[in-house]
Amino acid sequence: MATKLVVFDMAGTTVEDKDNVHEALIKGFELNNFKIDRADANSVMGYPKPVAIRTLLEQKFKTKENTGELVSKIHGTFVNEMINFYKNDPSVKSKKNAEETFKKLREKGIKVGIDTGFSRDIADTIFDRLKWKENNLIDYTVTSDEVNNGRPYPDMIFKFMKDLNITSADEIAKVGDTVSDLQEGTSAGCKYVIGITTGAYTRAALEPEKHTHLVDDLLEVVDIVTSEN
Repeated sequence: MATKLVVFDMAGTTVEDKDNVHEALIKGFELNNFKIDRADANSVMGYPKPVAIRTLLEQKFKTKENTGELVSKIHGTFVNEMINFYKNDPSVKSKKNAEETFKKLREKGIKVGIDTGFSRDIADTIFDRLKWKENNLIDYTVTSDEVNNGRPYPDMIFKFMKDLNITSADEIAKVGDTVSDLQEGTSAGCKYVIGITTGAYTRAALEPEKHTHLVDDLLEVVDIVTSEN
């Protein structure tokens, strides 16, 4: 089947990320009297942030009581940090060749989707800053707080399918920089599950996870998904 939709992740895949998400998550914990490091943050990259926070609280700190309240507090701090960063920091920009890739796909009649472990408020801050919607670079977006289960579950992919009237995941490619991105694409049954090696995870870290391709440049995605179109 020809590819109708390519779903890209945001931070680390199509949005430049110099550990900004890691730093905001670390600060969210720190301001609530917990200490995590970059390795801890990286272990939950790509997951919905409330799930990532709960996972670290339960696994690293063995938190059993008032976990829901703590998750809300830490996530609130994280959201504020991220929105402030994406609104104001001069370093915020698209990843190399992201916008060119979007344009080439849409010129070939392939829809461009964005999904993310961010909540809608953070995602929309990024879209407003980068003007992707305004410049007609993307077609549809789904955030982790709009489905029952975020990555690694396939719910966001299934929402794309439902809302865009795509009947088979064999018409979809999923692209991301984390293990959970690859797991999401695989669990949804996407025809192409493509890891990008210039984000949170190295090629060596992505290699063991099930995938169809690993690429070093987003433009490679265009040739992959149009090879049978």
